[in-house]
Amino acid sequence: MVGLVGAMVSFEEGHDLLHELAGVDVPTKHVERAAEALGREIAADEQRVVEPPRLSDPVAPTLYVGLDGTGVPMRTSELEGRVGKQPDGSSKTREVKLCTVWSAEGRDEEGTPVRDVGSVSYSAAIESAAQRDTDEQPSPFAERVVREVTRRGFERAARRVVLGDGAPWIWNLASEHIPDAIQIVDRFHAKQHLSDVAKSIHGATSDRARPWARARHDELDAGDLDAVLTALREHGSHDDEARKCVDYVTTNRDRMRYADFHVAGLCTSTGVVEAGCKVAIGTRCKRAGMHWTVAGADAIIALRCCKLSGRFEDFWERRAQQRAA
Repeated sequence: MVGLVGAMVSFEEGHDLLHELAGVDVPTKHVERAAEALGREIAADEQRVVEPPRLSDPVAPTLYVGLDGTGVPMRTSELEGRVGKQPDGSSKTREVKLCTVWSAEGRDEEGTPVRDVGSVSYSAAIESAAQRDTDEQPSPFAERVVREVTRRGFERAARRVVLGDGAPWIWNLASEHIPDAIQIVDRFHAKQHLSDVAKSIHGATSDRARPWARARHDELDAGDLDAVLTALREHGSHDDEARKCVDYVTTNRDRMRYADFHVAGLCTSTGVVEAGCKVAIGTRCKRAGMHWTVAGADAIIALRCCKLSGRFEDFWERRAQQRAA
C-alpha cells in the first residue's frame, strides 16, 4: 500500500490516504523512506530483469519509441557547479530522460493514428544520454532504451519508429542503437520553429506573422519542404531565427516527410511522450515545494514508471519468489 500511494501522490497525501482508506496510521516520513526503498528495489529489478515477450505473445505491427527529457526541481546540494538557465547561470533542476514505447493501430475520423489503450510503457531516470565515439559502453540512458525496447519486442514489429523533438542526442542514440527504425521529428515542434521565425521576421504582434506561419505549416503538411526552405532563405541573410530554421529543416529533412508518413499511417506527434513527461514525472515530482535528491527522485520515478507501465504486480511476484528461495 505504501508503494502504491508513494508512486501516485506526495508522501503527506500518502499518509492521509492510508489513514482514511485503510485505517493505518503510517507517519509521513515512513511513507517517504519505505516508498524510496521500494523504488530502489524496482530500479535494480528493472536493470536486472529484461524479458522480451514470448514468441506466442502478439506484438503490434507498428511500435513507436519516444525519447524526451524534462527538468525536476532539486535540492541545492545536488546542483553545485551545474550550469543552468537562471539569470546567474545556475540551475534549479536536473533533467530526467524518458523512454516511452507504445502502439497506435486505431484511427480517428481524419485517419490519424490514435494511441492504443494500455499500450504505453515508461522508463526514466536522471542519467546521461551523452556518448563519445571512443566510449566502449553505451550511455546509461542508451542502455535504458535498449532494455525497454527489448521488453516490448520492438525488433519483432514490422515497422519501428523513433519520434523526437529534433534534439541531436535523440537521433544519435536512435541511429546507434535502433538503426533500422524510421526517424520522425514531431510535427508540432517543427511548426513551432516556423512560428518563431514568423514572429522574428514580422514581429510578434504583426498581422503578417500568423499568415506567413500558416502558409509554411501548410507547405510542411503537404510535404513541400523546398517551398519551406525557399521562404526561410529569403530572410536567412538578415534574421538569425530564419537562418537557424534553414539548418534545422535541412538537417531533419528526411525526418519531416509528413505527407508520406500520413499516407503510411504513421504517428507524427510526440504527444504520447510529452504526456508521459507530465504523467510519469511532472505530476508526481514537479509539484509546488518539492525539491529532490537524485537518489530520491530516481527511486520514486522508477516506482511510478513501474506502476504506470502495468508491471507492478510482476515485480511483486518476482520479489516474493526471491524471498521464498
